[in-house]
Amino acid sequence: MARVGIVGGGAFGTAMCCVLRRHGHDVRLWAREAEVVAAINRDRINPTFLPGVPLPDGIAATQDLAAAASEAAFVLLAPPAQYTRALTARLRAHLPAGVPVITCSKGMERDTGALMSQVIGETLPEAPLAALSGPSFAAEIASERPAGVTLACADPVLGAWLEGEIDGPRFRAYLTDDVVGTQLGGVMKNVLAIACGIVTGRRLGNSMRAMLVARGLAETVDLGLALGARLETFLGLSGIGDIDLSCNSPQSRNMSLGIALGEGRELAEVLAGRITVQEGVHSASAVAALAQRLGIDMPITAMVDRLLNRGATPDDEIERLLALPSGVERAVVPWLRRAAAAG
Repeated sequence: MARVGIVGGGAFGTAMCCVLRRHGHDVRLWAREAEVVAAINRDRINPTFLPGVPLPDGIAATQDLAAAASEAAFVLLAPPAQYTRALTARLRAHLPAGVPVITCSKGMERDTGALMSQVIGETLPEAPLAALSGPSFAAEIASERPAGVTLACADPVLGAWLEGEIDGPRFRAYLTDDVVGTQLGGVMKNVLAIACGIVTGRRLGNSMRAMLVARGLAETVDLGLALGARLETFLGLSGIGDIDLSCNSPQSRNMSLGIALGEGRELAEVLAGRITVQEGVHSASAVAALAQRLGIDMPITAMVDRLLNRGATPDDEIERLLALPSGVERAVVPWLRRAAAAG
């Protein structure tokens, strides 16, 4: 089987090591933290980011990017989104031209509003690109619980080969060529999970949480279509599948953050007590700014941005959201109009 480099020793990068090692691949993991590298190599565990989950034998961890990328048939990129640009710029010196990279980071660059495919296109311009996203809690897939994800690649031949290398009986990879839509679903599910956590923390009930899921999906579709994505992507694993998982379980880092905010805790206090990154904190402002530039109405996203970044309070923002005109249910209207115009 193939040698695979995985860049990012957090929970998901470590979990993908488990998936690919069980599929027979020679896996090398790059992690920034010396203690993570030592624990994986010595004890077959990542106590910092994936505690309590034993790792398969044969995973080699390193702090050397060159060693992780050396002779790799393909590389998975799983750092936090805000670190992707700097890390892939470093990786360029060690990655031969033509080696495919798969981004697994579910975030949007805060300062630029760029998706990870855009960032990687700038920093690794000679690397064929794919994106992997979908409902997949790291601890579950590392423990061989079943999951299904979307693998997006514009090149159908490369996509089919990567799918064959990643897909397995308990980790199913479904192929698409919608790279933008696949990534945007992963971005938006984190923003919406914070919103759902806030209403859960305020004890406003499951009915309102379900409303946010449905209306949040409509916001995602509107933005996605404006960026060239396809509706059906958001009805699949990397869209509603990931939104459902993250917005319905306090196991989600972003939903648990929202719950804490809804219970009255301050953002800085919550973040200070966590070692993992809540991608929605950074993505909310980036998505809100992008929606404003494109003239797209995204009130739930704007609410989360104001709560996280503009000093708003949960009760005021919830009342503001509920006071908006309800209007016509329009989740698929833009797509239907475009389809009719096309033909």
